[in-house]
Amino acid sequence: MNLGFHEALSIFAFSVRDGFVQVSAFVAITVLLFSYLQYQTGGRATDFLERHEALQPIAGGLLGLTPGCGGAIIVMPLYIRGKVSFGTVVAALAATAGDSAFVILAVAPKAAFVAYAIAFVAGVTFGYMIDGWGLGIGRVDRAVEAIGEPVTDDGFSTKSVAQSGPRAPTSSSASTCCEPTSTRSSLLTPLSHGVHIAWWIVAITGLVAGVEYLRRGAPEVAFAFGPTFQGLFTVSGIIGTIFSFYLYFVGRHYLGEEEADRIRESFSNTYETFKHAAIETSMVTVWVIAAYLIYEYSIGMIGVEIKAIAEAAGVATPLAGVALGLVPGCAPQIVFAGLYTNGSVPFSALAANAISQDGDALFPLMAIDMKAAIVATIYTTLPATAVALILYYAWPFVRYGFGVV
Repeated sequence: MNLGFHEALSIFAFSVRDGFVQVSAFVAITVLLFSYLQYQTGGRATDFLERHEALQPIAGGLLGLTPGCGGAIIVMPLYIRGKVSFGTVVAALAATAGDSAFVILAVAPKAAFVAYAIAFVAGVTFGYMIDGWGLGIGRVDRAVEAIGEPVTDDGFSTKSVAQSGPRAPTSSSASTCCEPTSTRSSLLTPLSHGVHIAWWIVAITGLVAGVEYLRRGAPEVAFAFGPTFQGLFTVSGIIGTIFSFYLYFVGRHYLGEEEADRIRESFSNTYETFKHAAIETSMVTVWVIAAYLIYEYSIGMIGVEIKAIAEAAGVATPLAGVALGLVPGCAPQIVFAGLYTNGSVPFSALAANAISQDGDALFPLMAIDMKAAIVATIYTTLPATAVALILYYAWPFVRYGFGVV
């Protein structure tokens, strides 16, 4: 099917606008809520984990369950220092849905509740099984070790995963490696702060338009720029997306949030909390719009809907969700979540991907102990595969569109 220039441009414009109002404005409030909770609790979650050894997999699962990657990231340095078990690491990684959780929470809250409850139960159960019975960790550990030598860095010395992981750090570099830094510019630094503040104004405006959009029954919204609902929807969507792209690709370097989606465990003040929430939502916006464009252009240019491919693939689709979860980071998973909200992939694939994916929480572990990271990734795919098969065959009525607003 040939797609004309004007039609392709229209798809691009509507995707850019709709992605921000329909998803990102809601994501912004969700991210801010959990970032503020993180700001208020500080390091108390870490202290709790160290004091309650018997509850570590449950605590790891709860930390992983918090939207975003911050909760699961907290677990990684504790494991590296020998404070928590390997089962706790797996529980946290299996329970986390990374930044894709914000997309599902905003667009399909019922689906999010069910999927992440399943991920929590599966992750914690598997974590206790690993700590109690091993489940062949030693054998997998040796197989991974045969591929290459363990990775060491910054004074850490790796041990066998089956022997409780790395020893404590031998230098103080770990305490300073993750401090946020920012590039300074007499022009771009104040501009980035100004865009950040303006971004929140537009996000709130977009949220108002998004709530009204849902109240009206999610109708088709015309492209308009006047003082009407359609104008508010269009202007906030386009400006919000432009600001989001600026903050993610440029502004974050001048706001001290260059790696914020991977390393922040707490915030020192309210402004930092808002700043981090804006950058993280901007990153989500970039990949949500990528999902919108993939979906729309796949129909317009190829003439085949992704949903039709998924239906034809059968059980291979949820298993593909498991395989995608092997990819570190949040970007591919956000795109996958966007495809679910468009009704293109079944619920079994969403739930399986939520368990299999490790988000950005895996990066700190990869940097210090690559072998442990590989073994952890392998072990999160096992419960994910089981859930994929069970949901696909035993719960078919929730295959597509379950819980989408």
